[in-house]
Amino acid sequence: MALRKDIWRTGILGAPVSRLLVENDWSDIPFRWLPAMPRAFQFRADPFGVWHEGQLHVFLEVYDYRNRIGEIELCVFDPDYRLVRKEIVLREAWHLSYPQVLEAEGAFWMLPEAHRSGTQTLYRATQFPDRWEPACEIDLGGEIAVDATLCRRDDLWWLIYTPMGAAKKAPSCLHVAFAGSLCGPWHRHPQNPVRIDPASARPGGTPVVIDGVLMLPVQDCSRTYGGGIRPLWFDSLTPTRVETRAGEVLPIPQRFAPYLEGMHTLSAAGDVTLFDVKETALSAHGLLIEGRRELGKLRRRLAPS
Repeated sequence: MALRKDIWRTGILGAPVSRLLVENDWSDIPFRWLPAMPRAFQFRADPFGVWHEGQLHVFLEVYDYRNRIGEIELCVFDPDYRLVRKEIVLREAWHLSYPQVLEAEGAFWMLPEAHRSGTQTLYRATQFPDRWEPACEIDLGGEIAVDATLCRRDDLWWLIYTPMGAAKKAPSCLHVAFAGSLCGPWHRHPQNPVRIDPASARPGGTPVVIDGVLMLPVQDCSRTYGGGIRPLWFDSLTPTRVETRAGEVLPIPQRFAPYLEGMHTLSAAGDVTLFDVKETALSAHGLLIEGRRELGKLRRRLAPS
């Protein structure tokens, strides 16, 4: 039961990802925080955004260390980035996070991280943005993906992910799969793992094409989980060959204090970029929360059936 807890804070940067990649100092880029959580040891993280009917729809994980089951929340902002709506739009019996949302094939789709369910479920909006239903399971031949990220490239759908086994030990392996349509069939790349590196082998945001080259934000977990974000460039991405190269870790401005200890999501949303950054909270309260949670689990196991 760790005494120190990761606490994430989510915000909106007033610049596109392409600008952030070439500026070593983000101090002059306007930004705003998303709403703070109401209680200690709760956080919002993993933001993904889409514009629809003139409003920015941000989907993200909300998490409480008291129950350790993430849910997917929606925050809607008007063109002046004023919050006009906030609600939970997806919850399951298992933990949900990293809710990539995209519009394709005549619908809106969400692929949340849900490896504790034993599969990866792709959801479709029956009424955007607040009603979602399972559309299909992405079958990777028994392999479970962590932080799976979709993108469209050269008339194929690509899924870039870290396999669950690698994520539990150390997030050091990057895998790729491809398909003709979102619901498959999916084919694991023969070159997997396409990258082995704890500093650049776990997805961390929205894939974008810059100057004709696909770029995926990836997490640097070489020192700590979510220690930073760096760009990973795909110089080649075909069903037979993948070539990648990693850029430098992106800066975390001092004005984000006290959230200076890491970043693990960077998501493009038109002319703005969503991000999360963390601090670690050292508190006996955090240990008390863990103790109560473990005691509750023990009582449930011992309760008569």
